[in-house]
Amino acid sequence: MRDFKGKLIIFSAPSGSGKTTIIHRILEKGVNLGFSVSCCSRTKRENETDGVDYYFITAREFRRRIKNNEFLEWEEVYKDSYYGTLKSEVERIWNQGKHVVFDVDVKGGLNIKKYYGEKALSIFIKPPSLQVLADRLDIRGTETPESLKKRLQKAEYEMSFAKDFDVIIINDILEKAVEETFDVISRFINEF
Repeated sequence: MRDFKGKLIIFSAPSGSGKTTIIHRILEKGVNLGFSVSCCSRTKRENETDGVDYYFITAREFRRRIKNNEFLEWEEVYKDSYYGTLKSEVERIWNQGKHVVFDVDVKGGLNIKKYYGEKALSIFIKPPSLQVLADRLDIRGTETPESLKKRLQKAEYEMSFAKDFDVIIINDILEKAVEETFDVISRFINEF
């Protein structure tokens, strides 16, 4: 499989849009896709596994890899808190004979699309409205009024980039959004 050069599927969305759920549902359908594991410099949480949830490395190691041009995209979210996608992830998944799926923020998604061009399909998962998004985040019960306000401001900013993606999927009814996403990916993978 070493010569396999598959395609790339990029997912971006504001938190609470249902992106991760849609990705998991697509992966469960048995499509020939491999999930790209991101890299971060934050501490591993108790329920996380290195190499599955993230590749956990130190901020120093992250900066070394930036210098070595090992990332497709990366961002310093807070001081010494880095997140990024290693170029080696694409090769790892292609070596398995699979197409690559990314779950990244909007800027990272657009950077990957720019890097790979027509080999990549960028998909933006959009909530029906900011109010629906606020309701979804509120139902989770994980947000304080302050953090909810920040998330909604960030979501509004992120949604301003939707127009720059190849496809916008509105996640109003989850099953419909999953089917629409599956159809778009299937057509893209089968194009020559």
